[in-house]
Amino acid sequence: MEGEITSTGPHRRRGQAPNNVPPPGSAPAPGTAPAATILVLGDSLSAEYGIPRGKGWVALLADKLQAERTDVRVVNASISGDTTAGGRARLPAMLDQVRPVQVVIELGGNDALRGLDLDSTQNNLEAMIQACRAVNARVVLVGMQIPPNYGPDYSAKFSVMFANLAKKYRTGLVPFFLKGIADVPDAAAQFQPDRIHPKAEAHPRMLTNVWPEIKKNL
Repeated sequence: MEGEITSTGPHRRRGQAPNNVPPPGSAPAPGTAPAATILVLGDSLSAEYGIPRGKGWVALLADKLQAERTDVRVVNASISGDTTAGGRARLPAMLDQVRPVQVVIELGGNDALRGLDLDSTQNNLEAMIQACRAVNARVVLVGMQIPPNYGPDYSAKFSVMFANLAKKYRTGLVPFFLKGIADVPDAAAQFQPDRIHPKAEAHPRMLTNVWPEIKKNL
């Protein structure tokens, strides 16, 4: 179901029976444990909202790692509608359960859509970064941009917030998650009817935007 925590490890390929595959966060069977786990903490853009299961960028990332880095698994803890406050509340338990070496934080878009105070959003992101650093998990911060109709000052401050945090804490940074999707002449064709969520066809580009930072931080 959309929003549930899913775990993809190198020991299970498509078409194979799920024998001996542990539930997310539990100890894998001997000989099947990957050396590293990537935790993705995001919102609907990472939770496959409105597209078939297995077509989202996180699932594509898991497939890519199965082919290129069989010692790495992906745990997707993304929930549609989540905000930085929600992610901040959920993260400590996820860090304890999953013990990731890397955390991809893809949150903040819903804060902006709701016009939430940017200081609060920034504080939440900082708290999540600090929590990850406390357990020696590297962070990739996924940046977002919002339309100017929210006010040019708000939009500008929101966009630069991710870069400032990445510089302050020396995290990985994806400057704009939807680069090549939302900023192209035919952008409307890349989105579902709500004009907020990309179609499945756009998710490979989303992975392309994120992959260099994930790879760099493995």
